[in-house]
Parts: sequence; structure tokens; C-alpha cells
Amino acid sequence: MSLLASRFTPRFLSLRALRPRFALAVAFPAALALSTVVAQAQMPPAPPPPTIFLTTSSDVKVTPDRATVRISVQTKQKTAVAAAAENARKQSDVLDALRKLGISNESISTTDYNVNPDYRYEQNKDPILVGYIVTNTVVVDVQHVDKVGSILDAALGAGANMISSLDFYASNTEAARQRAIGEAMAKAKSEAEAVAKAAGGTVTGLLEVSVSGEASYPPPPRPMYRMQADMASTPISPGQQSLNVSVSTRWTFSQGR
Repeated sequence: MSLLASRFTPRFLSLRALRPRFALAVAFPAALALSTVVAQAQMPPAPPPPTIFLTTSSDVKVTPDRATVRISVQTKQKTAVAAAAENARKQSDVLDALRKLGISNESISTTDYNVNPDYRYEQNKDPILVGYIVTNTVVVDVQHVDKVGSILDAALGAGANMISSLDFYASNTEAARQRAIGEAMAKAKSEAEAVAKAAGGTVTGLLEVSVSGEASYPPPPRPMYRMQADMASTPISPGQQSLNVSVSTRWTFSQGR
């Protein structure tokens, strides 16, 4: 028994002696990883790359091919019933005249109908009711701008006595808008490169871009309404519509190149 003990005891002791070394070898990588995480947490964040922010715009002219006209018939009578009856008769004549010019029912819509008392005012006296005013307004969507003058003349000749608005617009502006976007973007890139060069660097990329824009219309002309049948048609000129598009861009650039 003593001989066996003397043979196996050194091996047992040597195994116990290796255990601390193994534990230390395992603990060292964990400690290294923890120290790396702490060091990274203490490091300041990297600064963002320098950027250039620009807003540019472009205007493109388009010719209107459509129009909307507000046509009203206003009548005055001593009673509301009489004023409404007269108004209905005259407005029917106006609509018939428009249909004879090829204006469909789908292009005509009633937008306003008012019945208001009509008062006479005298100094130091209460208002005196003298009758009623009826106003019936329709909006006509004109598909061909060359018919606007004829429509005005026909409506006025049939009994309309108020033209409250005349607006021209382009029915399809998508191609013009895309052209304006391209011009505005080319201008933005050129200006960004100029700014970067002045700052001693070069443009390296486009970070973001947003597009906005609206169409601006010139004021409608003030037509001369001619009531006589033997006179020339009312002259109308739609002019041109200005389509404006703006782009806001942000570019990155690198200094010292």
C-alpha cells in the first residue's frame, strides 16, 4: 500500500498544481474583452462628415390649354318668387347657348345660388325693403382655350350679367415638372461643387434631396364684353404658365483633395 501511494501521489499533486494556471488562462481573455469594451465606451464618437446644404429652383414655361369660367345671372324683382322665376328663365337661356357651342352638361356645374333682400337706404331712416336679388352662378370647364371668347359672348348675349372669374391652366404639366427638376438638380450639383472647391475640397456624395414646387398663373386678362351680335368676339389671350420647382439637397465633401 505504501508503494502504490508513493507512485500515484506525485501525479495527483501535479494535477492539483495545474488547476490555478488553467483558471488564470481562462480568466485572461474575459478580462481583456472587458477592458476593450470599457476603452471603447470612453472613446468620443467620430465626428460627422462635413456637408453642404443647398436649395435651388428652376422655372419652366408652359402654355395653358384649359380654362374655367364663372358665369352668373343676377335678377331683381319685388318678390323673391318673381326674381327666382326670371333668374331661372335667363339661366336656362344661358345654358342652352353654351350647349350650342359644344359645351357638355358634365362641363357645367352650379356652384352658388343666393336669394337676398334688396334694401334702399336713406339718411336717418330705417332700411326700406324694395325687393329681392337672386344670383345663380355656374362654372364652365372649357376644354379648348380658343373657345373662351365665344363662350363669354354667348353667355352674356343670352342673359348672363356677371363674369366673376376666368382662370387658365395646363392640363398636363408632368413633362415640364420633370424638366424643371432636372434643371434644378443640375444647378444644385454645380453649386455644391463650387462651394466644395472654395472650401478646399471636393464633393463626395449626395446624402438627401427633397422636391417642392407649385404652378403660378399670370393674372387673367380683363376682357371687353361685347353684347352686340355684329361685333367681333371677345379677345382672350391665355399667356403662359410658370411652373416653379425647388430642390433642397445635402452633399458630403472631403477636404484637402
